[in-house]
Amino acid sequence: MPAASPAVVRPPRFAKDSAFRRDLDAGFAAYFAHSGMPERDIPAMYAKTAIIWGWFWASWAALVFAPIRSIAGPLTVPVYLLLAVSLGLAIGGIGMSVMHDANHGAYSRKPWVNKLVGWSLDALGCSSFIWRTKHNAVHHTWTNVEGCDDDIAMQPLARMAPSQPYRSWHRVQHLYMWPLYGLLHFKWFLLDDFRDLRAGRVAVGKLPKREAGFYLTLVLSKLSYIALAFAVPIALHNALPALGLWLVATMTTGLTLAVTFQLAHCVGAAEFPVAVEGKPLERDWAEHQLATTVDFAPGNKLATWFMGGLNYQVVHHLAPKVCHLHYPSLAKIVAETAQKQGLQYRTYPTTRAAIAAHYRFLRYLAQPQTVLTGDAKAESADASVPLATLPAAPA
Repeated sequence: MPAASPAVVRPPRFAKDSAFRRDLDAGFAAYFAHSGMPERDIPAMYAKTAIIWGWFWASWAALVFAPIRSIAGPLTVPVYLLLAVSLGLAIGGIGMSVMHDANHGAYSRKPWVNKLVGWSLDALGCSSFIWRTKHNAVHHTWTNVEGCDDDIAMQPLARMAPSQPYRSWHRVQHLYMWPLYGLLHFKWFLLDDFRDLRAGRVAVGKLPKREAGFYLTLVLSKLSYIALAFAVPIALHNALPALGLWLVATMTTGLTLAVTFQLAHCVGAAEFPVAVEGKPLERDWAEHQLATTVDFAPGNKLATWFMGGLNYQVVHHLAPKVCHLHYPSLAKIVAETAQKQGLQYRTYPTTRAAIAAHYRFLRYLAQPQTVLTGDAKAESADASVPLATLPAAPA
């Protein structure tokens, strides 16, 4: 399994707030004032939560409890495989659309509601307590900064930043990383939580004091996953088919989650600032997020619904405590504000284009160079969508 890249001794500071951040904050405030819509506690979000969890339980129950013969006849192998894929996608949907908002505090104004819904992650075998440090505190602050952002720390298995050392096996990383992405959820459940807990930190982020009941929650989360993924299915079916279907489901989940996040950061259009000990980064926090993050498939309502708005990752990084249902509207504000300040808001036009960009990115870094090639840098010019193609913000 990959070892984390060594963290810098002292995480870098950012430059003073820029005009971009001030104008952006004003634009977001004006949007909510004029629309009269709440930032959180949106009824449609509660309905979406019920739909996705219903999808999960329906897929799981159909796999585990479906009779050998149905009214239409015996269930076939392709049907079981489709159900396993459906279950994997539902788990991914819970992660991206439900627990993600909740653990950012973007689901509700009530902390207890966010915590309760955030336990969706614990129910699926991973610690929401550790994730909040890894994702909210570390990744959302030092995005794409080598030695700080744990999300690009895949050494020595893979090279995910130009400043990372090259290994001979990286020359084929554009081929072997895709199936390995499928192991993300299981690796998270089995290894990552315990590794981070033992270290007491995630990269440059120190884990806070353990919450009351933390260890009980951790044990119950692991047991819940074992019960749902292994114990109940194996008790009711032969072990080999049960494990095979679990593998299909977990590979679907892992690939879905990993690729969604990789498309936003590990592409040629994104930048990878290098931290120099004792020196601040050249940009302020907001401009840093704009430079290191890329959106994709704007206006694709199905992708936006399923991914919890994470195809609007730039917007999410700039407004992490706002419910993702607002992201399409806020994207126009981000694009207009960036254009006003002479900055680039990078957006791949489709999901397919973003996947192709990530593939090219893996190939670029499969070479023993320390910087991206000219072709890779040129992608930032191609990853631009005209303002007119973005969904309009409500007046």
